[in-house]
Amino acid sequence: MTFDEVKALDQEYVMQTYARNPVAIDHGKGATLYDTEGKKYIDFTSGIGVCALGYANEAWAKAIYDQAMKVGHISNLYYTEPYAKLASKLVPASGMSAVFFGNSGAEANEGMIKLARKYSFEKYGEGRAAIITLRNSFHGRTITTLKATGQDHFHEFFFPFTEGFRYAEANNMESLNGLSGDDVCAVMMELIQGEGGVNPLEQEYVQAVAKLCAEKDWLLLIDEVQTGIGRTGSLFAYQQFGIQPDVVTFAKGIAGGLPFGGFLANDKCKNVLRAGDHGSTFGGNPMAAAAGNVVMDTLTDDFLAQVKEKGQYLRDGIAALNSPYVSGIRGMGLMIGVGVQGMEHKELKNRLMDKGLLALTAGKDTLRLLPPLVISKDEIDEGLAVMAEVMKA
Repeated sequence: MTFDEVKALDQEYVMQTYARNPVAIDHGKGATLYDTEGKKYIDFTSGIGVCALGYANEAWAKAIYDQAMKVGHISNLYYTEPYAKLASKLVPASGMSAVFFGNSGAEANEGMIKLARKYSFEKYGEGRAAIITLRNSFHGRTITTLKATGQDHFHEFFFPFTEGFRYAEANNMESLNGLSGDDVCAVMMELIQGEGGVNPLEQEYVQAVAKLCAEKDWLLLIDEVQTGIGRTGSLFAYQQFGIQPDVVTFAKGIAGGLPFGGFLANDKCKNVLRAGDHGSTFGGNPMAAAAGNVVMDTLTDDFLAQVKEKGQYLRDGIAALNSPYVSGIRGMGLMIGVGVQGMEHKELKNRLMDKGLLALTAGKDTLRLLPPLVISKDEIDEGLAVMAEVMKA
């Protein structure tokens, strides 16, 4: 189909909830994509951090095919091998004690919120259910995760929202302490605020929050939907912050392109949710779990070290452009934020796309880069060449 044919079907039959770019992607290999008209793009988005192994990865595709030819879905009323093997890799590597599998980041965060409130209810009774999150955070688009999100413009239209959330200023312990009370059960935060502008939290602050949570028996909830599964150069970002959360969520990259997510709990929390407390029809789906096993098998220490190296190479390359449009560069691993000045960040994203580089935006003035973890140096150089052309003085 041509781009115009695809767009016509979309506009006639699909709810217009996305401001889609005027491109119809057809196929790809590695970190390179092609549209329906044959135009080539270097991909610095990986499906918003999902396609960790890039495109047309043979081991990933074969695992999905092989499992599909055995059983595609059977529900959690029965045991299957793929999710059990995946759990046996995720749990030890994370330093946690047990995992729950679902389908998405928002669903994972919903489950983590449920666990925190049930933990507190069973131990302390009613009236201890408030969760402190951070200003500028993003936790999902369900009614509850929208309310957990610390951005006011998400708290519109869909009333009534789930209650029980307060918002502290990031990197400000005085702000967090000011929201403390006998009704608090947890603190929930992203270690790098992705949607909010790719803003890493300060390690000293994160460790202070972890200490406070331990003292007050608040659960430390870490949302790693975007930062997890190798994105920052370690399996989870918290492993670079010197903390161990009570519960951590993951999604996006775990199955390399199939819908999958979940949360991991420590020993204190692993038995909070029992039979009937939580569930997911498609959670731990055999095909998605088979894909997840390939992703986990790929994330060796050497591979993760290369993610850090490639991230530094890309950041250094952007800095070397000396572009007047760059106000700063931040991030970890292959999660990079480029502050934009002198041009709207969406306009810059569009100009890059016209020249063959796909990028994302975040916050009010940030270009967000989330390349596939397998991106090659040559592909990074091609992307940097486009940036140099578009972002020159």
